[in-house]
Amino acid sequence: MGELIESMIEEFVVGRLYSNGDIFQALKVSNAGGIRLSTKGNAAMRAVIMTSVQDFHVSAENPYHDRLESDVLTYTAAGKSGEQTLAGVNSRIIEQRNLCFPIHGFVLVASRRDRSVGPKRWRYLGLLEYLRHYPDTQLDSEGKVRKVWIFEFKIHQEPQIVPVALDKEISNQALLESPQRNIDNSDDEIISLSGHEQVENVEQIERVRSTLLAMQPRQFELFIKDLLVHTGFTEVCVTKYSADGGVDVNAKAGGRMWIFDNTNVQVQAKRWLHSVGRKEVAELRGSLRPFARGAVVTTSHFSRAAINEAGEEGKNPIALVDGFKLSIIVIEQRFPIAS
Repeated sequence: MGELIESMIEEFVVGRLYSNGDIFQALKVSNAGGIRLSTKGNAAMRAVIMTSVQDFHVSAENPYHDRLESDVLTYTAAGKSGEQTLAGVNSRIIEQRNLCFPIHGFVLVASRRDRSVGPKRWRYLGLLEYLRHYPDTQLDSEGKVRKVWIFEFKIHQEPQIVPVALDKEISNQALLESPQRNIDNSDDEIISLSGHEQVENVEQIERVRSTLLAMQPRQFELFIKDLLVHTGFTEVCVTKYSADGGVDVNAKAGGRMWIFDNTNVQVQAKRWLHSVGRKEVAELRGSLRPFARGAVVTTSHFSRAAINEAGEEGKNPIALVDGFKLSIIVIEQRFPIAS
């Protein structure tokens, strides 16, 4: 027992690797599952989120569409098959907004089948801040369409060293000072533009969307360019990568769109899993050429604030295409896409 105490981790450092044993022993959470809790009575005292990148996991083992994008972790709730609910450990995550308990994030950096990697294969992301949750559809471990719940977290990489004994105080301070507490609440509400319930071929749509989500950002921009050409736009070109000012693809409406023929169209392509908010829509509008029409095309969803911003009276309207609608367009236009 003395040896266990001496070897126990007393602090977690952002970017450093840890074993599963390090995590559950030091943070006093369970040793299995993607969402792990430390509770006192009925109250959550601490949580751990375990995620993995999609580069090496097997879909039957991990069908989730989790993704790290900049300082945002998009995370699928617990439950590998069947309809997910906001019950059990899933419901506890939402409580952070009121209880301010710490949530530690870890990402698996190598397959569990890779014997060349030792037990320390979980990279510490830092403390996580719950931002929002919303329903979505995904293919489960058996390839069947099911309803899931998506959580979005902001990753706090500062402080880079988090002592276990002080994680509650550090998390509480970070959450109280977070700009997220002062944002428009409508940015927390995610809206479907496509009417999922009225669509019959949801499984085919989700397979297309999964393929789009697997693309690299630049590959997705080129895909949007080719799709625009396929659907009748002309003079289509992709802007210089990472220096586009918010615009990724320029085009002109073609003859098929006769009433808008030759209109300049500027597209922002967001190969994101996390939602697109008001900020991104406003930034695109500010980047548009005079008299150009703007559009945001994403593999994810839009918040109500983004939708309101796109159609706000007195401003140049911005067209919005979410991942579900984009996948429908690909199918209806018979546009070839590698699976």
